[in-house]
Amino acid sequence: MSGVDLVVAGAGGGLAGALRAASHGLSVVVVDVDEHFRRGNNTSMSTAMIPGAGSRWQREAAITDSPDRFVADIMAKTHGQADERLARALASVSAPLVEWLADGVGLPMELVTDFPYPGHSALRCHTIPGRSGRAMLDHLARAASGIDMLVPARLVGIGDGAAVVEYPDGAREEIDCAAVLLATGGFGAAPDLVRRHLPEIADATYHGGEHASGDALRIGAGLGAATAFMDAYQGHAAVALPAGTLVGWATIMHGAVMTDRAGDRFGDETCGYSEYAAKLAARRGDHGWIVLDRRIHDACLPFQDFRDTVESGALHWAADTGELAETMDVEPARLEATLAAAGRAASGTASDPFGRTWWEAPLEPPYAAVRVSPCLFHTQGGLVVDQHARVLREDGTPIAGLYASGGAAMGVSGHGAAGYLAGNGLLPALGLAYLAADHLAGAAG
Repeated sequence: MSGVDLVVAGAGGGLAGALRAASHGLSVVVVDVDEHFRRGNNTSMSTAMIPGAGSRWQREAAITDSPDRFVADIMAKTHGQADERLARALASVSAPLVEWLADGVGLPMELVTDFPYPGHSALRCHTIPGRSGRAMLDHLARAASGIDMLVPARLVGIGDGAAVVEYPDGAREEIDCAAVLLATGGFGAAPDLVRRHLPEIADATYHGGEHASGDALRIGAGLGAATAFMDAYQGHAAVALPAGTLVGWATIMHGAVMTDRAGDRFGDETCGYSEYAAKLAARRGDHGWIVLDRRIHDACLPFQDFRDTVESGALHWAADTGELAETMDVEPARLEATLAAAGRAASGTASDPFGRTWWEAPLEPPYAAVRVSPCLFHTQGGLVVDQHARVLREDGTPIAGLYASGGAAMGVSGHGAAGYLAGNGLLPALGLAYLAADHLAGAAG
């Protein structure tokens, strides 16, 4: 293959970088190891939520927001641990990104206004109808149909102005290029790395892309790249069993509660779905339950993932708490006490023993219970990058021609799981790819 301006390794969020670079007139090749990338990577498994601070949709809805406010939310959620320079770069590009996805790529973006996500002080999450990462990635892939793609193929090395690609039969090809964007995902599919860096969630089910095995870390290490926040990750406590579909935290924000397998609540569920995965994993047993009602069921139907969960038969309906206890195989009196206490807190007649203050309304029969498992979704640590998505060495100098985005790069979630804000997986995936393309185009003149 003849030389190109940019090789993008990863056809998830990396497609945003490929499209943005092509819009600048740069020549691009996309490489992905998974021939089923439209369904098999973390972007496709998301709910397509992208924060955009100060977007036109917010202005139309009279919502006051700004990059500064978004940065403040990130720093508050991470207790000051996030890299503020990177947080500011992503917050600043967030509104231009979602507007470009609409105007430049044709995605039917819309602002989510039916409920707030934990940690966001303004309604700033944007998505597409159906709130499905699969649909979003399908659209990006169609938009990129004019860009050369090598699939399946894996980027295995970079050197001397060339990207080395390996095909399934073992054959290798060198592609001369000015730059490489590593968008290969994190290391959630590498159990040894997960156990080393994320021991608290290592025994939970991994619910992410099967090829997110640390390729960027390996390639970056060979080039002297620094890493950071390797203990950071996004967990999720709401993957339905046995279907493996995402119930979604919208159930909680609309008023549902979570219990352990004994029928006891064990915290303020609205603190966030990422940190609640580790909380659930630490309880006795291997699963928990989300209890909701008909109002919450109807409110969550805009999510394709929730509709998939309903269609799978994972919701078990019960006329009253006694029937619900039988379904959940818990002591009826215990479950009755749990739901009664939650009802008093939701109605405002008593404070919640776990400090939860966000309730839309008390639960009303009939009830539905969904058995859920704690999962690791994706890792949030990786190669150190600057505000242009350039990969940096330990001394802070950039490695010429090397960029990283998404799970390949460090995120803005601080350490552990508690600093994760909704959308702060997709924002670095698409936002850093967008910033990399803009920087490369500027450097190319």
